[in-house]
Amino acid sequence: MAEPLPLAKGEAAIEVDDARFRYSASGPEVLHGVSLRVAKGEYLAMIGQNGGGKTTLAKLFNGLLKPTSGTVRTAGINTRDATVAELARTVGYVYQNPDHQIFAQKVRTEIAFGPRNLGLTPEEVTKRVDDALDLVELRDYEDAFAFSLGRGLRQKLAVASVLAMSPPVIVVDEPTTGLDLQGSRSILDLLSRWNADGRTIIVITHDISLVAERVPRTVIISGGNILADGPTRDVLSNADLLQKAFLRPPQVTRVAQRLQQFGIPPNVMTVHELRDELRRALRA
Repeated sequence: MAEPLPLAKGEAAIEVDDARFRYSASGPEVLHGVSLRVAKGEYLAMIGQNGGGKTTLAKLFNGLLKPTSGTVRTAGINTRDATVAELARTVGYVYQNPDHQIFAQKVRTEIAFGPRNLGLTPEEVTKRVDDALDLVELRDYEDAFAFSLGRGLRQKLAVASVLAMSPPVIVVDEPTTGLDLQGSRSILDLLSRWNADGRTIIVITHDISLVAERVPRTVIISGGNILADGPTRDVLSNADLLQKAFLRPPQVTRVAQRLQQFGIPPNVMTVHELRDELRRALRA
């Protein structure tokens, strides 16, 4: 049975050391000496404008792209020394557009593809598929045609196909694009449960509110460089820093910053936090 690459205790899940990347020898450099360490079990968001290098960097994690120079290690393995198939056992990648990932006709067949290619027994494949169907709430659709599903359900199917491979590191590119509020929260709840189970979660997103509510650590990538890397509360409340990446703090944070004269902290991240701070200020 093929097992995921081991994540040694105390070691990073992902290590990027001075990585540079260009898509062709004569093309422009997309990443300019990026260094990043993601610890096992972390929940991290990568934000920034389109074309800043977020997705390119993420594709270095599982070997879909190889750095032009520098080093990328996944579970301690240099990605230059492993195939994409080998790295896929450790890093699962959910594409922004589920239609770029889904290829099987039936939902159950799609989810089973990865575990089968890991060399698992039929019994284990069945268990993995059943567990994934239940986790993303697709049990009622297991025999449906994959491309007949709505966008939100196809997004869940793409997530389930990665979950069934049980990788310790999961990268999700724009998980809430095209989803309504209920669908978005369902996906986010699932990511939170995975993280609580010890998996490393890396989310690429433009949804600042999502990051503020859910993700402890935030990395801003702009112009092929890491502009900021730190606790989400610190990063997303720094308006001057965000402006350099053509971003703004979450709306609720901007409201809080306008109310500082009334004793409201400038780094409020959620509506619930703002409510509690306003109640405290009114009692004072």
